[in-house]
Amino acid sequence: MDLALPPVRPRGRLRRLWRSRKALAGLTQWVIDWGIPFSAVITVLYGLAARTTSPSAVYRTLTLIDAPEHVLLWIASVVGWLAVPAVIGGVAGHVIATRIQSVKAMSTSALFRRRGWGARLRPPSRIDYLGAYFHGTLAEQEFVDAFVRVAHRNDWNMAQDHWEVLIRDTMSTQQFAKLDRHECLRQAQDVTRIHARPPALVGLCLVCVARKP
Repeated sequence: MDLALPPVRPRGRLRRLWRSRKALAGLTQWVIDWGIPFSAVITVLYGLAARTTSPSAVYRTLTLIDAPEHVLLWIASVVGWLAVPAVIGGVAGHVIATRIQSVKAMSTSALFRRRGWGARLRPPSRIDYLGAYFHGTLAEQEFVDAFVRVAHRNDWNMAQDHWEVLIRDTMSTQQFAKLDRHECLRQAQDVTRIHARPPALVGLCLVCVARKP
């Protein structure tokens, strides 16, 4: 069985982008996973409550200046009393604790490197699309042949999904915690290609085995 051609166009760009967030630092991941949804809920609650009264009244209730007068304002009051201080205090405590713990810690991959603001602010790249390996280097072609043709019977979609899961979970391990976002993604993909190829040559995929009922 020959290796089938990859799909004409890469699929799942947003999915790859979402899974690539695991290359980010813990606080940044938390903001994406929980901070943005929490802010969206607060915004919706604020907008709904503001339709029944003035925006200033909602603000004063949310910040516990005034007592609530109806159900939505009661919810806003509870959120302002419990959630907002907990989130702000938790984030501040995490940032302070992380800075204290890492004041003398440095990853060996970061030694002697100069990092400008461009490198600090640039988001990580997306997890690689396996179709790009079809005409890649010899090592990439050998990996995609084993991983797609042998382990997944030429099912490019399943292979791509399991490849992304491998990279996502690899980046979440402790050994990659100290790497910056770009080095984390690069090393995770290099390590995964090395470790996933031998079992793929005999028709095994680590994700398929883990998900097997």
